[in-house]
Amino acid sequence: MTGTDAAGARPPVLELQSVHKRFGEQAVLRGIDLVVAPHEVVVLIGASGSGKSTLLKTVNLLEQVDDGRILLSGEDITDPRTNADAVRARIGVVFQHYNLFPHMSVLDNVTLAARQVARTPRAEAEATGLALLTRIGLAEKAGEYPDRLSGGQQQRVAIARAIATDPELLLLDEITSALDPQLVGEVLDLVRELKAAGSTIVMATHEMSFARRVADRVVYMKDGVVVEAGAPEQIFGDPQRAETREFLSRLQDPFA
Repeated sequence: MTGTDAAGARPPVLELQSVHKRFGEQAVLRGIDLVVAPHEVVVLIGASGSGKSTLLKTVNLLEQVDDGRILLSGEDITDPRTNADAVRARIGVVFQHYNLFPHMSVLDNVTLAARQVARTPRAEAEATGLALLTRIGLAEKAGEYPDRLSGGQQQRVAIARAIATDPELLLLDEITSALDPQLVGEVLDLVRELKAAGSTIVMATHEMSFARRVADRVVYMKDGVVVEAGAPEQIFGDPQRAETREFLSRLQDPFA
């Protein structure tokens, strides 16, 4: 489905159709098909090098696909005529490293895209930004610089920045991997709140317990292909593919 159907249903927020990506001789994505419905949380799991991060980068047009198509709300964003900046303005992205601007205050970091890309007046953008910082419990840090915040606080600010323009799609790439274990929970709590608020999210993570609790659908990737996809209770409780069972068993016993 690439548009609104006869019954008026919304198209998928994201659709990947046989997406391929190579780096030199290495095939990193090998025919990925994926459909993400409005308000759905899809969690990508798999070992490092399985293609999860590259998949997210192709969706945000940070990497060009070699073959296949990517549709955002029914629009082919892999068309060469696509305005990449306009597409990125519709997508919120958070990477494992916070990527906050160190010379800007927390509030300026959160409001930058709204002011510079969406051309929202500063007063309006700052009101929205303060509301977001209040929501994540960091309103008192609005005037601070990022180096005065803990890693968990910085990542929560990065998420607030990503959602400040009310994006159609939120991409989260291993957002807890650079955090100390005691800080992981506060970031994942915020993702749970975003799910409850109806955000559409595609998230790559190594946090299996979180994937089990929050995902609507879990996608296991290996060597650039989707090996198995399904509801969390099916993937974690009754995986159908031997590769999935082996991956999950190694997580439980990393020396197996």
